[in-house]
Amino acid sequence: MNDITINDEIDDFKLFCLEGVEDIEEQKDFQLLDFLEHLAKNFQITNVYKTCDSIESFEESISNLLHFDRDFRDYKIIYLVFEGDNNVIQIDDYYYSLEEIAEIFEGKLTDKIVHFANTKKLELEDETFQYFLDVTGAKALSGYVNSSPLLSTVLDQYFFCLAKETDDVVELVHLLFDKHATMCTKLGFRLYH
Repeated sequence: MNDITINDEIDDFKLFCLEGVEDIEEQKDFQLLDFLEHLAKNFQITNVYKTCDSIESFEESISNLLHFDRDFRDYKIIYLVFEGDNNVIQIDDYYYSLEEIAEIFEGKLTDKIVHFANTKKLELEDETFQYFLDVTGAKALSGYVNSSPLLSTVLDQYFFCLAKETDDVVELVHLLFDKHATMCTKLGFRLYH
């Protein structure tokens, strides 16, 4: 399992990124790593990056995060980069529902935002996102309705930087749309709280 910590500075705003890849051993795309390094160097957003290529490695990553990562309480955003649609993410050939993910994180995400990159379309019904928030204790669940040939890292960067400045998710969304309305609209940014 790939485990990289970027930016060792002590800071109270940390991001945990978990990416689904085809094969951990043969990972070739470093676009996301470059992006996370950019966040650390230019915006002082300390982050940890892990990959998984199976349900077992996904569950192991989450278990390690919840039970063994000494910085877990400091992560403000859990950034998930997986294929999928609406209520499911795809890992290998398995479809994992948000309800299943919520049960893994049960009660553990207080004051955290779970954010999906636009590799997964996130358009949820009220009962789905409310269940996720109620079970996990997360402050918000966010992502994009529209996938794009380009990864959403440009807008994600703005979102993470604004999240570093404000704890209020309503204000966060207003600031994001005030500054980047065109990108928010084009990607179909959503934040459920």
